[in-house]
Amino acid sequence: MQMYAQEGRSYAFVAAAVVWATYLMLRERWVGYAVVLALGCWLHEFAVLALPAHAFAAWRSRGWRLAAGAVVAALLPLALVSARQAQQQLGWLGRPSWQDWTAYGVLAAVSLLLARGAARELVRVALPLALLPPGLLLVISLVHPWYVDRYVLYALAGLALLAGARLATARGWWVWPLVGVLLVPVGFWSAWLRTPESRKDDARAVAAAVAEVARPGDAVLFLPSRRRAWLLSSPETYGSLRDLALSRTPAASRSLQGVERTPEEIRAALLDPAVDRVVALLDPVGQPLDGYPAEAVKRQTLVSSFDLCSVTDVRGARVALFARAGDCP
Repeated sequence: MQMYAQEGRSYAFVAAAVVWATYLMLRERWVGYAVVLALGCWLHEFAVLALPAHAFAAWRSRGWRLAAGAVVAALLPLALVSARQAQQQLGWLGRPSWQDWTAYGVLAAVSLLLARGAARELVRVALPLALLPPGLLLVISLVHPWYVDRYVLYALAGLALLAGARLATARGWWVWPLVGVLLVPVGFWSAWLRTPESRKDDARAVAAAVAEVARPGDAVLFLPSRRRAWLLSSPETYGSLRDLALSRTPAASRSLQGVERTPEEIRAALLDPAVDRVVALLDPVGQPLDGYPAEAVKRQTLVSSFDLCSVTDVRGARVALFARAGDCP
């Protein structure tokens, strides 16, 4: 949660909205509940999976049913628009892996263990919140692969409620020394989260690696296209290269990463005799390859028409230099 809060990403805000909505539900403040949860859903649509979790505690209340209907109605326009973008936004995801199912199994086991002996009212709120959102999204992802754990990170609030309740009922002098010992690694973890090494990639390191191997006028290719974000924050490096696949810039297309050309246009641009060298920005080894036709064309044309001259590994990325046969430095 700290990491996403530092990055200003929606997941931390969504978690805050779900926690406050849960509080307002327990206080039966239905207008506030609907407003706060609708805001959370607009920040990330999968926050709507908190509704079936809340239903376990509140479905008998007419006020909750009206508030839940209002949340769904408020989300509907966004859902209709985003449904047309689902393939572009989530097409890179595969079905849940065995690691995803194992992690869910551990969450379920710990939650059920903590729920033993807890007050029934607490369990009706906390246990569904911990288990239903990730469980439902995992099942949905068997048909539509949409599962990423951070999409339902707010479910850990249910686990925190169960752990807090168990701690509150603990007796003995050993409780507070134990809490102190547990906080020590948390402190180190929090400090580490404030370093560049804590992030999955390093855009500045990527830009430095590109600047080291590229010459002004070289072509640049992003595999996959969303990795264009690595260089957009370094205009002094990106501006000296020819982005072969780009059709419309982010500014012109009013999008985050611009619009790319069709597969045929990308192949033609790569095969242009004027293109001698291509700097390719790639995911690390072991990452799944995007199955979009344009991405497949990039990979196939590079392999068939260019030699691989060098590969530089940086955190979360690879910077590869390709050149025409015999032209590697």
